[in-house]
Amino acid sequence: MAEDGLITVQSRFGVTETIDRLTEVVKRAGLLVFARIDHAAGARDVGASLRPTELLIFGNPRGGTPLMQDRQLAGIDLPVKALAWENEDGKIWLSYNDPRWIAERHGLGEASRAAVEAMVAGMKKVIAAAAGMDQS
Repeated sequence: MAEDGLITVQSRFGVTETIDRLTEVVKRAGLLVFARIDHAAGARDVGASLRPTELLIFGNPRGGTPLMQDRQLAGIDLPVKALAWENEDGKIWLSYNDPRWIAERHGLGEASRAAVEAMVAGMKKVIAAAAGMDQS
């Protein structure tokens, strides 16, 4: 588990391309894209600057519902999301909440364990594909 509940991987692509790739991968996997937020554009709209930063919110009720049936408050962390961002050195990163951290945060039990583990595997797969990581 990530120390702070976040898992971050480096992307081989720019922020927009990383989120474009993630969008395509999750759609092909049968997941729904609920929203895409360009935080840098929002900053520009208020006269501020922000390095490229985009958030994608996605998921599927089949995956998240068991977590909420176990502890309804888990819905505050669902659907899942991933943030592509450029650091001060110009490197691109893709970060997301570790599903095991979500489970721990909400005290989820055996009732949702299989769904959590499916989310762990699914997130690892879609994030790796979006970031251009070797999946072997």
